[in-house]
Amino acid sequence: MGKFVRPKSRKYSPKRGSNECYFTKHGTEPDYKDVLILRRFITPRGKILRGSLTGLTARNQRLLSKAIKNARYMALLPYTDRHAI
Repeated sequence: MGKFVRPKSRKYSPKRGSNECYFTKHGTEPDYKDVLILRRFITPRGKILRGSLTGLTARNQRLLSKAIKNARYMALLPYTDRHAI
């Protein structure tokens, strides 16, 4: 009798972001006051997107996460999706 082989499942993989860094392209750095730009890098539920999806450099990804956290602390961005803006 043959050995059972489980078919490989296809895991969900979200769309990848662009290969170039947004902030390097525009010659800026992430700033907590630029709320409209910061919203591009968070999910509708309020989670910060990872670097492989955003296409940011490692340095700008770190600065982005600090800027988002600072904007949340200053009440410019909501922590979760349950807060109305």
